[in-house]
Amino acid sequence: MSNFGRVITAMIAPFSADGSVNYEVAEELAIHLIKNGSDSLVICGTTGESPTLTWEEQHQLFQVVKQAVAGRAKVIAGTGSNSTSEAISATQKAMEWGLDGSLQVVPYYNKPPAEGLYQHFKAIAKACPDISLLLYNIPGRTGQNMPPEIVGRLAEIPNIVGIKEASGKLDQVSLIRQLVSPEFDIYSGDDFLTLPMLSVGGQGVVSVASHLVGKELQEMIQCFEMGKTQQATAIHLKLFPLFKALFLTTNPIPIKAALALQGWPVNQLRLPLVEAPDSVQAELKNVLNQLGLN
Repeated sequence: MSNFGRVITAMIAPFSADGSVNYEVAEELAIHLIKNGSDSLVICGTTGESPTLTWEEQHQLFQVVKQAVAGRAKVIAGTGSNSTSEAISATQKAMEWGLDGSLQVVPYYNKPPAEGLYQHFKAIAKACPDISLLLYNIPGRTGQNMPPEIVGRLAEIPNIVGIKEASGKLDQVSLIRQLVSPEFDIYSGDDFLTLPMLSVGGQGVVSVASHLVGKELQEMIQCFEMGKTQQATAIHLKLFPLFKALFLTTNPIPIKAALALQGWPVNQLRLPLVEAPDSVQAELKNVLNQLGLN
């Protein structure tokens, strides 16, 4: 078993009608997720709307979820930043509070060169030696791709234990797998690429869909691990319409709408994000009905 398990849910941040964080719903949702297939939870990542959360709100969410899961799952703090000093400060706090890991996104907007990426993550790891770091490559949001060679160098640092790879490139995953030890975990950052990525050395997924189908994702990965590839493919194809529907517009808009259709009071977002349009809501409702998830 890898450091954070097979299925890591990138958890949403629930807001009340007045726009404040609803910590009670966050607690309920965290418990629900770990009962339904999640091995670990990422708090305040992309899906958790971290850009519009204050540091005080993030701190409170970390604490609430950590207490709610009570050791039954690992809690990973989204404490990455395009400022190395800010990433260090936030990650040190997560380390002090006893969180199990930290998700460290590739610096966005300032677009450092390859050596700058290496030095950025190396500095965070050195300053935060007692917490496991998961790198996060998502060029569609950050504006640049982290080269596999840099990942290979970073993988030699003991507390950098894996990567959430959301470049959408299986050749990149293959190159990373060649450059790192078997103990270094590679997670798909896209639900629809989870099964293909397993075939080139991935361990699992940092998932949005696991809010709804965590158990099914666990079954798919376990089937693959046991050599039951036809069963794994069947599960993948069954869930594929959901994977696509959850990205009909900007994440986390669709997953919040889908959870709201299931009765969760979580469809509030903070500007500049807005609720899903009627066309997206209709497609989500159709897919949920087809999967018996309504």
